[in-house]
Amino acid sequence: MSDKASYAAVLRTPQASRTFAAALLGRLSYGVLPLSLVLSVKGATGSYAVSGAVSAVFGACSVLLSPARAALVDRFGPRRALVPISAVYALLLCVLALVCWTPGTPALLIGVTAAATGCCCPPLGPTMRMLWSRLMPDRAMLQRAYSLDGVAEELLFMAGPLIVGALVVAASPPAGLLLAAGLVLVGPAAMVASPVAAYTDRDTSGAGGATKGRGRIPGLALPVAVAFGAGIVLGGAELLSVAFTEGRGRPEAVAWVLAGLSVGSAVGGLANGAVNWRSRARPRLAFTGLALGLALSAAGLSPGVPVLVAAAVVTGLFIAPVITGAYLIADEAAGAGSRTRAGAWVNAGMNGGSSIGTAAVGLLVGRLPLPLCFVLVAVPVLCSAAVGLLARSQGSKGSRRSEGRQGQGERGAAQGGQSSASVSEADDGSVPAVPRPSSPADPDVPAARSSSES
Repeated sequence: MSDKASYAAVLRTPQASRTFAAALLGRLSYGVLPLSLVLSVKGATGSYAVSGAVSAVFGACSVLLSPARAALVDRFGPRRALVPISAVYALLLCVLALVCWTPGTPALLIGVTAAATGCCCPPLGPTMRMLWSRLMPDRAMLQRAYSLDGVAEELLFMAGPLIVGALVVAASPPAGLLLAAGLVLVGPAAMVASPVAAYTDRDTSGAGGATKGRGRIPGLALPVAVAFGAGIVLGGAELLSVAFTEGRGRPEAVAWVLAGLSVGSAVGGLANGAVNWRSRARPRLAFTGLALGLALSAAGLSPGVPVLVAAAVVTGLFIAPVITGAYLIADEAAGAGSRTRAGAWVNAGMNGGSSIGTAAVGLLVGRLPLPLCFVLVAVPVLCSAAVGLLARSQGSKGSRRSEGRQGQGERGAAQGGQSSASVSEADDGSVPAVPRPSSPADPDVPAARSSSES
């Protein structure tokens, strides 16, 4: 990888490092939050069932309204939209912490507060990816920026529970919610202080600013569908790993399996970003999605825990490339005024898939053989990737067929023109040439279309 397009070059781009560091500080809030919420609700209600239900409500509200919140950033710009959303979210996190601080708090009150908080989650990841598209000079650098972004985000979600674990030793779990509130206040405020955010604000205040963030974004079906399937894999893999290790009498080994998945994803993400790909993004995403599904299916056949750890590393190699590819295609499909919302749709698909994957595995494990559960969890990403490849194949054939027919029509028209010229010469008194048979163009054949693949 040349220095011009290295990861170091990405961070040396003017304003990139300070903007990225601020975004990561804010996104650490999402790494701290899940465990803090579970422990806080459990401490307030004494019930893991209520804790799980509140977490599910929070997640559902966050996912369902994610595109709408991102549309506000597209329409009004990061400074005018992201900062107010983050402030409201931080305030509600503080209220949620106070509600959970007292044991015996009604579960309904906690649930309503968590739902309101989830509705206001700021779109920090989609906004940073939108800013990356402003900062990077070309697609190769943008691919490396997205890969770096994805790996860093995964490290944040690994570090978050460790921070909460250290925090609850000295304080009660709601302190983790307060920490999350502080991070989400400071991070976005520093992020939008970057000049690139100010430039984006000026762009959204132009003549077309009122219409930005609205309307349908074509071309998102494949990246959202594959991200949804990848989310199911991520959500299901944890419970599948727990069931596998417990079935082998080694429940403590689940940490090694999940660590293998994370290490594989980090390595795969960095390697994917370092390659100067010549293939198009859409077929590459489909092939990577197929590889992810097949790797997970094969992992279910592992004879023991060490083999499962190795299989988890192999499976992880395709996770970050799938996610990065989905975000890149969404960025290509969206116009300048819809990039945050396009990324939010991919993000919502992945998070929604993760929730569904966790719930589905909870229902399947114990009712079906475990290897079959691995395969069923992989089916959505396999199907979405296969449909993407099939659509590309049919589109390519249709384009070649259309080009061939148009070529025949052009040759026929040229031959007809030659015949007309011969007749004109005969009218001038010269010897008429014998016209050659021609094939007129078929009026029903459409003009040649370029492939819609990126």
